[in-house]
Amino acid sequence: MLLTSVRTQFVVWLAALIVVAAACAGCSGQAASQEALENELEQTLSGAVLEGSFTIDGRDPDPLRTERYEIQSVTKLAAGIWTFNARIQYGDHDVTLPIPVRVEWAGDTPVVSLTDATIPGLGTFSARVLFYRGQYAGTWSHGETVGNQFGRITKKPPGS
Repeated sequence: MLLTSVRTQFVVWLAALIVVAAACAGCSGQAASQEALENELEQTLSGAVLEGSFTIDGRDPDPLRTERYEIQSVTKLAAGIWTFNARIQYGDHDVTLPIPVRVEWAGDTPVVSLTDATIPGLGTFSARVLFYRGQYAGTWSHGETVGNQFGRITKKPPGS
């Protein structure tokens, strides 16, 4: 009986190992360097437009509320701290300003982390927003109001 239990555990572990190996079969074997990931973030978001929607918890999401962020530039200042020079448009707000944010990394995916930050003319916000393959998604809060946001990342046409 004990031998059967050990044999079953071995088969389960072996199967799990095979699944993991198969999942990594397409891996290049080399992860992108942190410097390369940071350069890609800067290239992707500088001159970009984030256009999408946001929800407010507890309110009917139909129709979705629209938001638009025009990012002139993204620059790394120090370990994990970046400046996003952005035009923020939502509701009746339309402001352009530099916003210092923390950027964390979930593997190869950048995540903006903003905690109780006061943005002049807009108020105090917290957010966690990730960027991946031409899309963004995250959560946000403004005081007691919380919600989600999501949309597409595109490059702003030259001269506009």
